Amino acid sequence: MRLAVALLAFAVSLQAQSTLLAPTGTLRASFIATNPVQGRVDAKTGVTTGPATDLIRELARRLAVPFAVTPLPDAGAVLESVKSGKVDVGFLAVEAERATQVDFSDAYASSGAAYAVRADSTFQKSNDVDRPGVTIAAVTGQAPEVYVREHAKNARVQSLSAVPPNAEMGKMLLDGKVDAFAANRTRMEELVRDVVGLRVLPDDYMVTLQAIVVPGGKDAQLAEINRSLADVRKSGFLQASLDKANVAGVKVALEPRR
Repeated sequence: MRLAVALLAFAVSLQAQSTLLAPTGTLRASFIATNPVQGRVDAKTGVTTGPATDLIRELARRLAVPFAVTPLPDAGAVLESVKSGKVDVGFLAVEAERATQVDFSDAYASSGAAYAVRADSTFQKSNDVDRPGVTIAAVTGQAPEVYVREHAKNARVQSLSAVPPNAEMGKMLLDGKVDAFAANRTRMEELVRDVVGLRVLPDDYMVTLQAIVVPGGKDAQLAEINRSLADVRKSGFLQASLDKANVAGVKVALEPRR
């Protein structure tokens, strides 16, 4: 009798969690398709891989519901998908202006942002880049661009509307159209692997926290997500996901203090 009561209570609890986090019966999520820190999209099959997909798959498994992960072109599109209810959760870097539009979970990962420069550049560290006459390119609205736009005092920031292909990004640097490109370290390390004649500065000019976002005011949903993130951090699932994704400069975020 006690077992039956316990099983019933568990079923009721699971149903409540499922209704809370996946009201349509499917856990729906979005992430930035061009951000390898969050995930990657196979160009041929459209299949998504990486931490965002791993985390949503695991959360859906715990809720006993199917899941759907939608890659979107940029942070603005992810924000809109969450605010409009097209998805239940999104993946974004923590940023103050975004936090006025959505609520952030505890951070699950931290990723460094770095500058890619020409191999023959005189820049040796990030502080060297902020000089008169220097042009820094970055993608509008992404956390690395927001940071350099707000903090660069001497260099000019050229904000791009979309992420260029690596070949185009490399050409901008090699042709001298820009002197440095600012993005997360993972993306910059991949750039210099693809384009000869470039290098990444060794230090991070900022560290970005990656988190899950929900519509503002959804405290109960956020609490459930934070409980799940605490579990996957403790179990090693999160570290295994980052290891599998092979994302340079990305670490499991420290457990938050309560």
